[in-house]
Amino acid sequence: MKEEQLPPKTRLLPILVLILIVALWWGLSAINIYPESAFPSPYAVALGFGEEIKAGRLFDDLIASLFRIFSGFGLAVALGIPLGLMLGQRARARAAFLPTVNFFRNLSPLAWIPFAILWFGIGDRPAIFLIFMASFFPMVLATIAAVASIPAVYFRVAQNYGYRGAELLTRVTLPAIVPQVITALRITAGLAWVVVVAAEMVAGRDGLGFAVWDARNGMRLDLLVVNMIVIGFIGVAIDRLLLQLTKIPSIRWGYER
Repeated sequence: MKEEQLPPKTRLLPILVLILIVALWWGLSAINIYPESAFPSPYAVALGFGEEIKAGRLFDDLIASLFRIFSGFGLAVALGIPLGLMLGQRARARAAFLPTVNFFRNLSPLAWIPFAILWFGIGDRPAIFLIFMASFFPMVLATIAAVASIPAVYFRVAQNYGYRGAELLTRVTLPAIVPQVITALRITAGLAWVVVVAAEMVAGRDGLGFAVWDARNGMRLDLLVVNMIVIGFIGVAIDRLLLQLTKIPSIRWGYER
């Protein structure tokens, strides 16, 4: 769907909402419902940001988390989309494998944590494995659904033009499914980002998830909030980055009204 062109004043509304949230946060911390150690003020969190940046921990943890999500998510996309294309175009294979894919898609990736630690130890590999398990099956299903939704008339026209094999794939199938696949990428990337944080809490030595857990254990809730804010903003940034794919001229048609 085409993104609406909002007037300049309307575009400022998210900033206004953010200011109101910070003001409410500041007000609640000022009336001391909870002690500073349990409910850090915006000022304490700002000092925590400075502390983390000066020590270099925030940057190191951010790089570690981004490496894991791009590795696991990238591998899931690289394998999931081709498999979804194959199953989407072959009815018998789809009937055979779809129940299994659905089963694993509905299985929480966090259930794999004990196996991930036993198989891969602690560090990058268990987190990458968990991100892959969280992303692969949804991408396969989304691609299958996208292929199944292509109007049959597209393929009849392609036959009239003599399209076969790779030419049919590149000229008909892929252009038809790209808008839906991009939507699936955005949804699955959000899920993968949640999983990497959870995985780092129990199977990591660094990363934003580990930083949250470490701050909790050290009762430094100001640093915990620092990492929560970074996690939220990076998740939004990843989504906005994928959203830019919808503005490519050859893809934009799929989002027009």
